[in-house]
Amino acid sequence: MATIDKVRELEQQQRAPIGWDGQTLKEMLESSEARFEATGHYQGLTTMPMKEEDPLHFEKLFSRVRGGMVSARETALNISASPIVRELGEICFALYTPEGDNVALSTGIIVHVHTMSEAIKFMVRNSWEDNPEIRPGDIFANNQPTLGDVHNADVQTFVPIFDPENRELIAWAGGVIHVMDIGATTPGGVCVAPTTRFDDGIDLHCMKIGERDTIAQWHWKRVSMQSRAPGLYILDERTRLAGCHMIRDTVERLVLEEGVDTVKQFMREAIEDGRRAFKHRVRSLLVPGRYRAAGFAEARYGDKPQMPKRARRDLIIHGAYEAVVDADGRFTTDLRGCSAWGWHSFNATPAAQQGMQWILFTQTLICNDKINDGAYYATELKLTLGSWANLGDAPCSSSFPWMPMFCTSVGYLRAISRALQSRGYIEEIIGTYTVPGNVAQGGGIDQYGQVSGFMNFEIGAQGQGGKYVLDGLDYGAAVFNPEGDMGDIEMWELVKPMIYLGRRIKPYTGGVGRHRGGSSFESLLLVNNTPDFEVENMGTGGMFTSPGLFGGYPGAQAYVHNIYDSDLFEQAARGEAYPVADVSGEVLALNSIGGEHDVKQDPYTLMQAVKHGDIYLSSGRGGGGLGDPLLRSDESIDEDIAGGHIQADWAERAYGRKDRNEVRRQRLTRGRPAQEWWAEQRERILRQDLIEPVKVMYAESMRLEPNWAAEFRGAWDLPEDFDFDVITPTVVVQRAAPGKITPEESVARFLANVETFRPDDEFDVPIATDMTKELLADLLDEKLTRRSVRDIQSGLKDPNRFDLWVELLQERVSYDDPIVLPFGEGLNIVRRLEDGELMIRTDAGADLCRWNENWKMHALVFVRDTDELYEEIYPRLAYPDGDWMELREYYCPISGHLLETEAITPGYPVVHEYLPDLEGFYRGWLGREVPGGPLQ
Repeated sequence: MATIDKVRELEQQQRAPIGWDGQTLKEMLESSEARFEATGHYQGLTTMPMKEEDPLHFEKLFSRVRGGMVSARETALNISASPIVRELGEICFALYTPEGDNVALSTGIIVHVHTMSEAIKFMVRNSWEDNPEIRPGDIFANNQPTLGDVHNADVQTFVPIFDPENRELIAWAGGVIHVMDIGATTPGGVCVAPTTRFDDGIDLHCMKIGERDTIAQWHWKRVSMQSRAPGLYILDERTRLAGCHMIRDTVERLVLEEGVDTVKQFMREAIEDGRRAFKHRVRSLLVPGRYRAAGFAEARYGDKPQMPKRARRDLIIHGAYEAVVDADGRFTTDLRGCSAWGWHSFNATPAAQQGMQWILFTQTLICNDKINDGAYYATELKLTLGSWANLGDAPCSSSFPWMPMFCTSVGYLRAISRALQSRGYIEEIIGTYTVPGNVAQGGGIDQYGQVSGFMNFEIGAQGQGGKYVLDGLDYGAAVFNPEGDMGDIEMWELVKPMIYLGRRIKPYTGGVGRHRGGSSFESLLLVNNTPDFEVENMGTGGMFTSPGLFGGYPGAQAYVHNIYDSDLFEQAARGEAYPVADVSGEVLALNSIGGEHDVKQDPYTLMQAVKHGDIYLSSGRGGGGLGDPLLRSDESIDEDIAGGHIQADWAERAYGRKDRNEVRRQRLTRGRPAQEWWAEQRERILRQDLIEPVKVMYAESMRLEPNWAAEFRGAWDLPEDFDFDVITPTVVVQRAAPGKITPEESVARFLANVETFRPDDEFDVPIATDMTKELLADLLDEKLTRRSVRDIQSGLKDPNRFDLWVELLQERVSYDDPIVLPFGEGLNIVRRLEDGELMIRTDAGADLCRWNENWKMHALVFVRDTDELYEEIYPRLAYPDGDWMELREYYCPISGHLLETEAITPGYPVVHEYLPDLEGFYRGWLGREVPGGPLQ
């Protein structure tokens, strides 16, 4: 042993570090973090000499690097055999610095900008450089969410890129694909039955799976034994590796042509440039302040005997969302207040949450080619350890964290849409993304007689939320992939023993509003030529997941309608016509087919055995509406009916076409003063008159996060030690810490501590655009073509838009008091001339409250929480159980205008969604005083 130890000691002495300038990779990472902490600039770059001295050369280098990423992806799309890649583009490639910071990214599933960064940093921090070593030609793979991923089905490949002498690591190439089957305890790629991490399938902890550019045979063997779709997995593996090698070739050519020092400097400046650009974008488009929302995901496992006993319960997963925009454009996401982790598959890691952040940022604030980790250094993410949003060391599953992350992230779009409306960039406003459903997934013996597993990624084409100036996009995208597509049915039929009988628009999936949410579609599938197969429905529950905005209604929910032992073949043999769709949750056209019908709302049915001749309905979800539905034109409604987006009778009911003024009068009659309703609800909470899943959800959030508990008590004026009398199995503390923060105290604390400013070195760059007040008026009045709207969206943003917008709105209101800040459709913060007070005022002239109060508490409120009330707006099977979720409607007390809707669990505090930092906005970012003088 002594001889062996001596040899190993000599080997350690001979192995030189592979980092820059004689450093180890770990030393490089520590140095980078220290410089950022000290200066606030990436790598301490207070100046960017390359960009400043030769900006054209800098941009040329960036174009070449990103072109290499895009070329790798486009090539991979053409050589992949997986329909998830070929049809939907569920793949992306990226370039990283040696210490793991992203420099550039291709198009595709941009969620993985930073997840792959975390995986590389894990290898760096844990000295992979020494063991198992990082050498030219090595191949690494990762899919472990606790290291740097969203869930196991997103498999990553990394290839190191060295200098021409193979001494220094110049960069990393990374690629990721969502695979068809990950070998979990149930088939598919987003498995919901796993309850522990031991159930999640193939596990790759940043493993070295190859050397000398060749993947090891043991890896191929392992995959072929553990995946139900090994052929597709192996082809995906080869696809990722080919793309990474293309990126390596691009960087090596760049090093030869430009020199290694130039490439090094460029990578660092590109990231710092991205950081500055993100903050500038925030300052240009948003309003500093605090934004809040809440999202909810459900799982009903109480009646599922196939689940372990500890997991066999109904639950609601709470997503508490808060965003703070302040300082010089910093964006802080605060998810503290989320409910606890559990024995289910919906738990997330910090890396997964960063991935969700990147989905949102890259489709809104940085929707251009300059996507990299610069934005990571301009943002902050706060999570509670032990919540579903940060599972920590809990041994639970994380195979499907997407659903609660999607439901929570709708708060982001509500936040920035409010800010965009205040600034006047109305072409960018969208109510929400759609939380995907239904997901068809299953496995067994396929039509070829082989063991198989599949996931139908039609969900890549859902209806999206209504916009301020347009209806929502119909069946055209997904939150996780802006280039999403439903794919050709012929491709999906190749990977599962199910034949399409039809695919068509699903009416009344988009929420109604001044602009309706985008419609989704339904597919009807016939199980064919299999002796042993099982499928499940996912995302077919009742709780609203795609809320409306500015008075629009949430998108309708999906549902289950499967038919076992159908007589479809007999009907066809008799030459009889048979339905190829269900039409809607009200019509149920499939009832004309004989057999055992399973019709219900169930978010996750788990695997159900099916056989030849059974019928499976995959019903999608649409987006939430935007604006009061009574403002939608008859012409638009008629087009919706003709296009199959809504049936005529439901259009009459939802839009009040018979007598819209009567509907407004009815609102004023039914609506109650919010304070009166609040007092009644307070008594209900004190009685704890809520269903068990709701009480457990609140108790988990309160026991995990004392500040959230204190604000909950303050919102309802509860005793300081109030807690719900329920057991929270995965929370150590069984009583919430005492404390109480009133809404007034919460507001005062935030405004006292917020600081907003512009960087000292910032200067205004003159920007010439075509935007005028007249053009803005035409945009608002919807006189522009869709092409013209798109040109405005993709063009440079005019920096004086806010002033044009305020001037335009001032001309259209009936009062002379100056508008200080537009505050949503039908609402403005105005400076009241008679006393100088800043008030939130409706367009009808109702002064609801002071500018920093929650205006909803001073409006009229009407709550839908029964079948009778929901069915005034929604078809059967399209809305939630009132005990699980209620729909609050807030009206102007003068006009009856529907100002906002709130899809929320019973007992949830009235959300103070938008608290602007007015002084910070005017003084800090605009560089002038608040109109009318300082705040009182």
